[in-house]
Amino acid sequence: MYYDIAVPALIAFVVTQILGPGMLSFLHRLKFGQYIREEGPKSHQKKSGTPTMGGVLFLTGLLVGCLFFFPSHPGTIPVVLVTFGFALIGFMDDFIKVVMKRNLGLTEKQKFFGQFLVAAAFAFYMVKFSGMGTDMIIPFTHGKTVDLGILYIPFLLFVILGTVNGSNFTDGLDGLASSVTAVIAVFLTVISASQGLGLEPVTGAMLGALLGFLCFNTNPAKVFMGDTGSLALGGFVASVSFMLKIPLFLPFIAFIYFIEVLSVIIQVAHYKRTKKRVFRMAPIHHHFELGGWPETKVVSMFMITTAVLCLIGMLAY
Repeated sequence: MYYDIAVPALIAFVVTQILGPGMLSFLHRLKFGQYIREEGPKSHQKKSGTPTMGGVLFLTGLLVGCLFFFPSHPGTIPVVLVTFGFALIGFMDDFIKVVMKRNLGLTEKQKFFGQFLVAAAFAFYMVKFSGMGTDMIIPFTHGKTVDLGILYIPFLLFVILGTVNGSNFTDGLDGLASSVTAVIAVFLTVISASQGLGLEPVTGAMLGALLGFLCFNTNPAKVFMGDTGSLALGGFVASVSFMLKIPLFLPFIAFIYFIEVLSVIIQVAHYKRTKKRVFRMAPIHHHFELGGWPETKVVSMFMITTAVLCLIGMLAY
């Protein structure tokens, strides 16, 4: 069991570290610099031009880290496919914004359609081929489950799309999405090991890859993950949660994803109705920034919050 966790994690970390400098240099040469929105915090304008699409870096580490475990751990394959499916959508969005110089990237309809297709393909696999049923574990019930039946597919689609967009909104500060998701990956690894479902190679590899990526992504970031990475992270967390039958635990372990996307929904809805803002700026990490918190403190507090909530998630399990 420990071998299936440690080896993929170490391989993914080493691969990410080895490829990192070369990839950063490559992105610089291609001028794949991040566009910073003028309506964002003024302190972020200095980040303009920092290479983006760095999600390719940790995704490469992830793939290499668990590649040799595919034959003995087939359950890792659908997780990797979902992760890379969302990464492809993010890559197209980044490519349009950075290379084609269209700042908005894919349209909202195009993004939603692509995300829906990936989520629907995963739903089809789970119902028709996984043999895992449509039940899921209820938190704080000592392992009791509830069978959603015909509601399983719409619930899966809603949760995956929500998680993916939550992770996307979380990627707004140096090291935020990668550090929060690294903590979540630890939780998922522990639960996978306890269930014996064999997902440890992919969760371990994601942990190692993110730790390697953080060496380049912590403040001040040398590279951003872009939508390539942030959408992939949401797909990874959501798909593993369904494979482990613990999507009802996502409000605990992925609380930061949840509050980030919820803050945007609240801000937009309230502003349309009253022309007033609830938060200084949304997503909510900007609210704390504009309240005087240094960027590093916001990242640290959000990561600590995730760690504590994952501990609560373990108690709930």
